[in-house]
Amino acid sequence: MTTMPSLLISFILLLLAVVSTDAATIYHLNKCPYTVWPAAIPEGGGIRLDPGQSAIFHAPAGTKAGRIWGRTGCNFDANGQGSCSTGDCGGVLACTLSGKPPVTLVEYTLASGSGSDFYDISLVDGFNVPMSIAPVTGSGCHAISCAADINAQCPPELKVEGGCASACLKFNTPQYCCPAPATPATCPPTDYSSFFKRLCPDAYSYAYDDRSSTFTCAAGTDYQVTFCP
Repeated sequence: MTTMPSLLISFILLLLAVVSTDAATIYHLNKCPYTVWPAAIPEGGGIRLDPGQSAIFHAPAGTKAGRIWGRTGCNFDANGQGSCSTGDCGGVLACTLSGKPPVTLVEYTLASGSGSDFYDISLVDGFNVPMSIAPVTGSGCHAISCAADINAQCPPELKVEGGCASACLKFNTPQYCCPAPATPATCPPTDYSSFFKRLCPDAYSYAYDDRSSTFTCAAGTDYQVTFCP
């Protein structure tokens, strides 16, 4: 029987330690007066959080295009099959697909090594539940929030059951959806995106709202996502 050289073993252990260090712990806290079923892809699946409850999951370093959102009005059987009034992801508890709009999104991409994480709150798919994301480790990182009750102030033409639709979702026109080859110059903010931005300045309000809505933190940072902050 052959054995690995001690130098190779040491290198593997060091590599595992680096990967473990860069992985993010993401805490979920439900401060809403109602039950929320958080969902996350590609890591996190789905859980139920009654008011005041919390949970955690771990997202590996290098996770790309992660999404976290809250579902409401859900009913699931013992096999995890069912449906939600908002944010449904194909009728299952453990999501593998994005939630059905309108839905408030926390989006993130995790770096590894000496890189930077990127995170944001997006209302491009509309709004259903107030959310925030705050780094709980690391320095010089910003907590961001969309705590306004947008549903209560939603323009009548954007109101849908359980939420406030984006203008793109509701009207599906180039003016609001900014399809390629649109640019920031040819697809500026609209009255509807400005409505979302006024209530939630930290959040993406339309496709080209990058400058004031994307935030970074060092790789290996842990985060807390709060529903109804």
